[in-house]
Amino acid sequence: MLLAKYTLLYSVVLMLVALGGMFSERSGIINIALEGIMVIGSLAGVLADMFLPLAAGLKVPLSILIAGVAGMIYALLLAYASINLRADQTIGGTALNILATALAMVIAKRVNGTQAPKLNYSNRDFLFSIGGLDLSVFIPIGIVLLLIAYFVLYRTKLGLRLRSCGEHPQAADSVGINVYKMRYIGVLVSGFLGGIGGMAYVVPAVQVWDFEQGVTGMGFLALAVMIFGQWKPFRIALAAVFFSLFRAMANIADSFPVLQDLKWPKEIYNMMPFIASMVVLALTSKKSRAPKAEGIPYDKGMR
Repeated sequence: MLLAKYTLLYSVVLMLVALGGMFSERSGIINIALEGIMVIGSLAGVLADMFLPLAAGLKVPLSILIAGVAGMIYALLLAYASINLRADQTIGGTALNILATALAMVIAKRVNGTQAPKLNYSNRDFLFSIGGLDLSVFIPIGIVLLLIAYFVLYRTKLGLRLRSCGEHPQAADSVGINVYKMRYIGVLVSGFLGGIGGMAYVVPAVQVWDFEQGVTGMGFLALAVMIFGQWKPFRIALAAVFFSLFRAMANIADSFPVLQDLKWPKEIYNMMPFIASMVVLALTSKKSRAPKAEGIPYDKGMR
């Protein structure tokens, strides 16, 4: 039961954030800043949960919306630097990751009134029980967003234009598609899903979060999920479950008999999803096919 609980918890987080990265990279922008977007989204969501004087039926969806909007606003920094300023997307994303954790610490200390960047909140309204298994509201939300992501990417004109801008932006521009606009949309959708994913990671699991640790590398793991999932929604969902099994082992190591017998330190289990990501990506990298124009700043004057 515990293994299923934590696997589902981490799966929806990795899936949401990886789907966000997929939209950004499908438009042609590498989003290394997913980790930072998650931090900002989780901070905004926690603060909304703490201070919104509303009933649960209103506070839960509004808090989640606020987390997504906060992620979008933060992602705008990456979009502006990458699209308008044509800055190096990897460097820009890395800088935003560092800034997000520092910013979250300052705000958390200010709200907390101490030198500890920890916030206390209630997650009761974000949990529900099925057959004695406690699940988070982000699981059904994640399933719905997965279906929407697939539909938008493959069944709408917007999705076709977005994909064309990540593959052949000059060709897309030649038929009247605004490449800059499409790339902004891709990054903003990435920020929205990443912000919700950050809240989905922090809020349901615990009721106290130390923002000094950011989101413990889940944004980077989501990048591995996105690549392993070949930038395709349903493959990303399956990859998220695969990596979440390894991540969940750290939470059940003390209560699962087979893992107890191994007597491994908990840190080993914390490392396992990242080790698995390196092994899997090393074995599958030759078959990986990223969008052709990702990471390349678009110059309208070039053909």
